[in-house]
Amino acid sequence: MHLTKIEPQANQYRFYRMEIVAGLFGDWGLTREWGRIGRGGRVRTDWFDSEEDAKDARFALHMQKAKRGYE
Repeated sequence: MHLTKIEPQANQYRFYRMEIVAGLFGDWGLTREWGRIGRGGRVRTDWFDSEEDAKDARFALHMQKAKRGYE
C-alpha cells in the first residue's frame, strides 16, 4: 500500500508505504517506509504472531494516515 501527502503551500511532499511480509519462523511483519518523495525514507518492521494481526495493524495505520491527509 502506497500513500502520499502533497501540500505545496506547506512544502509537504511525503510518502508512506506499508507491506506485510512473512517471517522465517511463522511470524508476520508489517514493514513501513516513510519520508520525503524523491528521497530514501526510514524503514521499520513490526512483528506479529499472525497475518490477521499484521493486517489489523496496517488498517489502523492506514486510517491514522488518512486522518492526517494521506491518500
